[in-house]
Amino acid sequence: MAKLGKRTRAAREAFAGKSDVTVEEAVALIKGNAKAKFDETIEIAMNLGVDPRHADQMVRGVVGLPNGTGKTVRVAVFARGAKAEEAEAAGADIVGAEDLMEVVQSGKIEFDRCIATPDMMPIVGRLGKVLGPRNLMPNPKVGTVTMDIKQAVEDAKGGQVQFKAEKAGVVHAGVGKASFDEAKLVENIRAFVSAVSKAKPAGAKGTYMKKISLSSTMGPAVSVAVDSANAE
Repeated sequence: MAKLGKRTRAAREAFAGKSDVTVEEAVALIKGNAKAKFDETIEIAMNLGVDPRHADQMVRGVVGLPNGTGKTVRVAVFARGAKAEEAEAAGADIVGAEDLMEVVQSGKIEFDRCIATPDMMPIVGRLGKVLGPRNLMPNPKVGTVTMDIKQAVEDAKGGQVQFKAEKAGVVHAGVGKASFDEAKLVENIRAFVSAVSKAKPAGAKGTYMKKISLSSTMGPAVSVAVDSANAE
């Protein structure tokens, strides 16, 4: 068994016996033990009572975190003409049409969010096998297939987070950085949980939010009392 480093041992000791704590307690604990040499991301994992294999139990959506994510988001836009110019003016990192499709098909994906105008979807649709598994496929339900390219790019750059339930019914997301003030992290976490709560699908039965955990990139996780995180 690998020997644990001092930082890892100290973090595990600090987290020992802690479970179902309030959001405020969890954030303080995680921030106090996020001691990597980089600004760690604060991550949330939500176990939901859904089976995404059924269409009426799929959970997906988008939320603008009030204090941003602290992450630089690289945005690619599929557009032509005036809409391509609009994307560039709004700060998109990559803009193109067939040329961008060829780049993506080659396996070169240097972006975190993909936006497209509706007329570009026949081209983008060919990239489903590449973009789909990475959760990068543009979708009108989360505002990434739109004619309002300026707003979509600004939203993506400004701290908007997409979420989608994985096979086991788990939703993951980054909700800020360890360098954020505790109050700002708490606000972001509650905004995210609220958005997932509002995205409850019609087919969900029984308990919807089963478990919520928070962690930093390099640190252990701590479970958070669902009622504390879902304070509307």
